[in-house]
Amino acid sequence: MDKMWAGRFSKALDKEADDFNSSIHFDCKMYKQDIEGSIAHATMLAACNIISQSDCDTIIKGLKEILSDLNDGKLAFDFDAEDIHMFVEPELTKRISDVGKRLHTARSRNDQVALDIRLFMRDEAQEIIALIKKLLGAILVQAEANKETILPGYTHLQRAQPIMFAHHLCAYAMMFIRDMGRIEDAVKRMNFSPLGSCALAGTTYETDREMTAKLLGFDGITLNSIDGVSDRDFCVELMSAFALIMTHLSRFAEEVILWSSWEFKFVELDDSYTTGSSIMPQKKNPDMAELVRRKTGIVYGDLMAMLTILKGIPLAYNKDMQEDKEAIFDSSETVKKCLSVFAPMIETMSVRKDKMYAAAGEGFINATDLADYLVKKGQPFRSAYKTVGQIVGKCVAEGKTLETLTLPEYKEFDNLFEEDLYAEIDLKNCAEKRISAGGTSVASIEVQIEYIKAFLNKSI
Repeated sequence: MDKMWAGRFSKALDKEADDFNSSIHFDCKMYKQDIEGSIAHATMLAACNIISQSDCDTIIKGLKEILSDLNDGKLAFDFDAEDIHMFVEPELTKRISDVGKRLHTARSRNDQVALDIRLFMRDEAQEIIALIKKLLGAILVQAEANKETILPGYTHLQRAQPIMFAHHLCAYAMMFIRDMGRIEDAVKRMNFSPLGSCALAGTTYETDREMTAKLLGFDGITLNSIDGVSDRDFCVELMSAFALIMTHLSRFAEEVILWSSWEFKFVELDDSYTTGSSIMPQKKNPDMAELVRRKTGIVYGDLMAMLTILKGIPLAYNKDMQEDKEAIFDSSETVKKCLSVFAPMIETMSVRKDKMYAAAGEGFINATDLADYLVKKGQPFRSAYKTVGQIVGKCVAEGKTLETLTLPEYKEFDNLFEEDLYAEIDLKNCAEKRISAGGTSVASIEVQIEYIKAFLNKSI
């Protein structure tokens, strides 16, 4: 295949160099966006009397036929083409003859690819947002079923205070809500059309960039043509948001892995989201959660690759920027796969309320409530803290818990203790007394659940 830029050259490109230079193996993903952009461009060229309406109609008809044939599998990509643009345009010219050669008037591959990647990533962003909503829905299912399910809350992976399982789950929901907001914010800054910037300096034709921007659903145009073709800030922003999504998924996955182990046994994952061992018949491995944890590193790596691509290249377009697509495509595809498997894994997992409650009964996680009991009786908190620490030391030494220690034993430490202390350190009461906004009481959890529901209803 002759290169569109071959006029300047007396020798053909070396085969290995040609393969090295080619990007169609990965940028073919953008064929729909490339054709969509070309249809808008042709429409604008005709409206500005740069090409005839007849030629425009012929071009658009040909482009739509190519799109249909690609969608239906009737047309295969020619991987000898340099890129998706160099595949579509020659295919169009082959079908409609020289009229197809008019399409590239007043544009360059530089602004064409900058357009395609914005259109493609705008679509990807919406898919990822939809998948986050599904995950939020799965979290809601478990949260509503476990508003009164008590388990130990942890700090430093040490049992700390009793909480409701729904409270723990809602913490992740808040993270994913922020993730959605970050993607939406990035899309707002991305949603400006670079088409018409041409190679870097604009064009001598009297084009209407605002028209193509409107046809393609953009909020406006990039105001500087150099920036229009060389900006990939939006890729970095989106990939940063993707990396945070994976951070949150990975933290959640790590807890699921711990919770499903025999040492915790707080949850049991559905068979559909676990695997077995080739040698140990008793094993039920949380492979999906482990893979999500692993794939987080891939998305981090993609982000670093993108930053590294951009850090040293002068304005405007450089061939280095061809490599942006592999990184951002891989990043978004990885996030989509992880979200797709994570939501149903969470929704179908079984919660072992008995195991959670039993774990909450160990580790003295009601010690803070015992100290608060003394504070309510008039003792300064620091004094109460020391007293309870001594009581815990006695329990550890004698193999007792705060609940099994007798009232006379309590009075050895302070006469303020009365029979009512046992109600104060009851695990359910300990959780229910956390009445501050955002706390672990059922009333607070219900507020959080309603917030998540309202958020989903608003964003649908």
